[in-house]
Amino acid sequence: MPELPEVETTLRGISPVLLGRTISEVRVRNAALRWPVTDEVQQACGQRVSSLRRRAKYLLIALETGGLMIHLGMSGSLRICDEDDEAGKHDHVDIVLDSGHCLRFNDPRRFGLFCWWKAPVEEHPLLRHLGPEPLQDSFSGTYLYQKSRGRRGAVKNFIMDGKVVVGVGNIYASESLFMAGIHPARAAGRISAVRYEALVAAIRDVLERAIAQGGTTLRDFTGSDGRPGYFAQELLVYGREAVPCFACGTSIRKKVIGQRSSFYCPTCQV
Repeated sequence: MPELPEVETTLRGISPVLLGRTISEVRVRNAALRWPVTDEVQQACGQRVSSLRRRAKYLLIALETGGLMIHLGMSGSLRICDEDDEAGKHDHVDIVLDSGHCLRFNDPRRFGLFCWWKAPVEEHPLLRHLGPEPLQDSFSGTYLYQKSRGRRGAVKNFIMDGKVVVGVGNIYASESLFMAGIHPARAAGRISAVRYEALVAAIRDVLERAIAQGGTTLRDFTGSDGRPGYFAQELLVYGREAVPCFACGTSIRKKVIGQRSSFYCPTCQV
């Protein structure tokens, strides 16, 4: 599933092509996504793209009277092509631009989202309850410490909760907790403010490095240029069960936490 770094990589790839251009057509070949594509998306036609940004794993294309919201779901991707390029089996929606270019939405599993929103987008039901962005100043050790008081659940589940902070998916949570030396099953409410500061720094470092390398390729992800992400080559614990820890040599262990596989070093993480 594309996570925050993959979505951010996609955003940076498509922005130069879309920004300032006018949408001439929205072609919907298959509306039967997890959230069906409605005729409301046709309101984008004739409108100029004023900005593009990411909120959590949602891509927001702002226009004059609203905008288009895209979520890549389990296996979705966006790529730039010419408007006359032949569409493939899973190319469900095209945003055709006045430049002759096209933003093409491909989604083999059809778990994605492609919808119209009206301003203010922050009040959209899918966005209004989301926590802060992990790369912004509002996300801090103090914030996590205060938010975690009284919580008995595992810290890994805590930082993966989108109402606490967005975009810390399973892979990046495991990697960040290892870097901060925190056991993934440790109760969130039993972690000190100092250790949360270290965890925030680790989350930012992991995400920034993943973005710089185009995301993590484990199954389906490719960027807007069709190239895969390469951060998987730098994973320290995720997917390395029974392999020696890079730091101490202890075998990496796997534990299911919150129905997700978690990887950790029993020596380095307490």
